[in-house]
Parts: sequence; structure tokens; C-alpha cells
Amino acid sequence: MTDISVPRTWNPQQSSGMPHRKYASPHERVALPQLTDRTWPDARMTQAPLWVPVDLRDGNQALADPMDGARKRRLFDLFVRMGYKEIEVGYPSASATDFDFVRTLATSAIVPDDVTIVVFTAARADLIQRTIESVRGLDNVVLHVYVATAPLWRTVVLGRDRAELTQTIVAAATEMLRGADTLTGTNVRFQFSPEVFNLTESDFVFDLCNRLTTLWDASVDRPVTHNLPATLEIGTPNLYADQIEHAGRQLDRRGSVILSVHPHNDRGTGVAAAELAVLAGAQRVEGCVFGNGERTGNVDIATLALNLYSQGIDPGIDFSDIDGVRRAIEECTGIPVHPRHPYVGEYAYTAFSGTHQDAIKKGFEARESELAQVDDPRSHPWRVPYLHIDPKDVGRDYEAVVRVNSQSGKGGIAYVMKTDHGVDLPRAVQVDFAARVQAATETGGSEITSAELWRLFETVYLSDAQESEAGDRPHGDIVALAKEAALSR
Repeated sequence: MTDISVPRTWNPQQSSGMPHRKYASPHERVALPQLTDRTWPDARMTQAPLWVPVDLRDGNQALADPMDGARKRRLFDLFVRMGYKEIEVGYPSASATDFDFVRTLATSAIVPDDVTIVVFTAARADLIQRTIESVRGLDNVVLHVYVATAPLWRTVVLGRDRAELTQTIVAAATEMLRGADTLTGTNVRFQFSPEVFNLTESDFVFDLCNRLTTLWDASVDRPVTHNLPATLEIGTPNLYADQIEHAGRQLDRRGSVILSVHPHNDRGTGVAAAELAVLAGAQRVEGCVFGNGERTGNVDIATLALNLYSQGIDPGIDFSDIDGVRRAIEECTGIPVHPRHPYVGEYAYTAFSGTHQDAIKKGFEARESELAQVDDPRSHPWRVPYLHIDPKDVGRDYEAVVRVNSQSGKGGIAYVMKTDHGVDLPRAVQVDFAARVQAATETGGSEITSAELWRLFETVYLSDAQESEAGDRPHGDIVALAKEAALSR
């Protein structure tokens, strides 16, 4: 094993004094698979997994003000339009709102023929029966049962040993099978989640999963979903990837089993864990569109899907109006999306730094020249520095790509002047005007808007006044160049 301890010869950092010894390492908490022949590091993503949004159930449980039926309906319709084909819609045995919403789906023409409804239940006969009644009349259903299986949960929460918990799970799975037989005209599949899978002994998890695979008689035509959650992140994402690859080797009837993952974000590495899990063989990913969920959240599907998109892979979900999606999610959940979110945040495609702005400006100029010479602009390779995807692909325009403050440089200012006001500044004017903008923004202490930038330009170069708010008037030749540029727009 490589020693990655920090050499003290160059790092003077000392102990924090925090009580770190109260926390055990992942390897001390559970026996993790020791793969010596792992294949996931060499794997490559070539297609998107099946995305399953759980905003209406898992995300909803994490809200201080859970969604009512109208908000649930709004998000469900949004998910259908975006292209999701399997949607977890609620926990119908846990609340009247969820039960009534599922009944609305079952008794109306809301659900398209190619969309499967997932409903969630605990492993209790009465709750399973209530869940069965909620879905009666739907065409395609996944009945999803969960039980916490990790030792700490067995001891502290459930008070059951492995044998007793196995009996509980098998009884619940049998009840689900019995109930499914009463759903005339419904295509029913089954899903099992050993909650806190990543902290559960591997032999116990796979014994449970394989028992249910047999009991539910998994087949290619009616596969069983085994969903292996990282309910509480415990270590670096590579450990979860090892667990998922190991699972793919241990699950019986592998061609009739859908290997699913449900990463949380307690360590802030939910996205990385999901991506490595897909490399390790996961075929299905549960998460929330922008990462809402208990504690630090579920994995963020928008980031996962658009990460694939940025690598030339069809994400299978339509994010071409990402701001519309954001508005719906924010209004239905009451939780704002972070302004630095990688794809939908207010600043996701914005540069303030002068060097970044100059690179983006030159990238757009180069692209404009390239597009004039190609037959298919839509598929022409995207090569613009500092922009990982074309903002227009997700419904953003270019107006907010470059914004000006005291950190900005002449390239960014010139870009805004040309893009917003049609004035192509000569280099000498760029240099002079950049200094005046910096002086104005440092005095004001905030960003300068495009309209304010134009007013400053008018005051400095187009006004007859001898003094301006930006300081002394520039040399006559600079003024002449600026006026010429303004007249030619």
C-alpha cells in the first residue's frame, strides 16, 4: 500500500485538536471486498444508466413543508416531459397525501404507457397491503420494499439479529408477491433495498438479495431490481465502486437482475460515487434532480446526466430548458439551487476573472469562424476555454457568460461591449477603458451591469464634457477611435 502521509519537511500543519479518534475508518466499520482484479478503473461510460428520480418520495421526506398533491403533480408532469421512464412517486402507506396522489395516477390518464410507477414501502404486511391498494389500476408498477440491514441499525434501531431480519424480509417479499397476484391487468416488478448496504456485511446482503431473486422468480422479461444504497457515505468513492463490482459478481441470475444504486452525499462525493458505481456495473441510478434529500442530500441527477452529455453521451433526459426545470423544483420544494451548481447555477457559465474572460472571448471568436465553414453546426465540436458545455444547449444565452467587476480585464469588457452593444473596441480603447472600468468598480465595490458599462463608455468617450466620473478624459486619438467604433455599430 502506498504511503500518502504528508512529509513534514514542507508542510508545517499541526494537529487540529479535534476528537478525530472517535470515528472509525471504513475498513474498521465493515469488511469491504478486497478486489485484486477490479475492472472498473479501466471501464468507460458509453451510455446513460436508467435514471430514477426520487424527488416525490425520498426528496419529499426531506422537506420541512412536504409537497401537496398539486405540487407533486407538477413535478410528475415535468419528469414525464423530460423523458424519465421510471419514477418513484411516493410512500403511499406513510401518508394520506401520498396514497391519494398514487390513486390519482391510477384512476386517470396521467401516466403514459411507457412510464413505470415506483412505490415505496417498509417490510410490514399491513403497509404492503396498503401499498398494493394504492397502485390498483396502474399499468406498470415497481413495488419497492426496504429494510435497514447494517449491524448498527439491526442492533440499535430494529433489535433483530440476522436470522430474525431475514425472516422479516422473506415474509414481506412473500406478502408483496401475494398482493401482486391480485393486481389484474398490472405489470408488476419488484425491488429490494438493503438500506445502508455500504455498511452491511457482504455475505448477508447477497444472501438476502439472492433469496428474493429466487422467491420473486426473476427473469429477463420480469427482472428484479436490487438497489444497493450508500445511505450514509463512509469512505472514498472507490470503496463503493468495489462494493458494486463485487455485487455484480455475487448476485444470482445476473441477466435477470437490475443492479441499482442510491448514493447519498454525506461526504460531498455522491456524484463521484455514482459515476464510479456505473463504471463498476450499476445499471440504474436513483437520485433527485438537483440533489435534494435528507441531511446533505441524494445524488444530483442533473449533474450526473449532464456530465455524460459533456463527454458526448446522450443523457436520455432532456435538460434543454434547465432554468424551467430549476424554477419548478425550487417552487415545489422551497429549496433554492446553489448559484455555483455545475449546470444550472446562476454563475455556472459566468466568468469575472480577466484572464478567463479573455480566453472565452477568443474561444467564441474562433468558434464563429469555424462555424462559418462547416455544414452541420449542431455537431461541430465544442472548444471554448472555461465553458464545459455550450450554455445554449441547456437554454442559457451568452449574455451572462462574461460579467464585469473589479477583477475583470479588457477582454471581458470588450466582449460585453461587442455582444450587448455592438461596439467592437480597438485594442487601444480596450486598454484605456479597462482601467476606467476597474477604477469605477473598485470605487463602487460591486459588479457593473451591461447598461452601466455603456453609460460609462458614453461619459468617457462620447460626451463633450472635459471631466468624467472615470477621471481625466483620455487622449484625443483614443476618443477618436472609440467614437469611430461606436458609429460603426
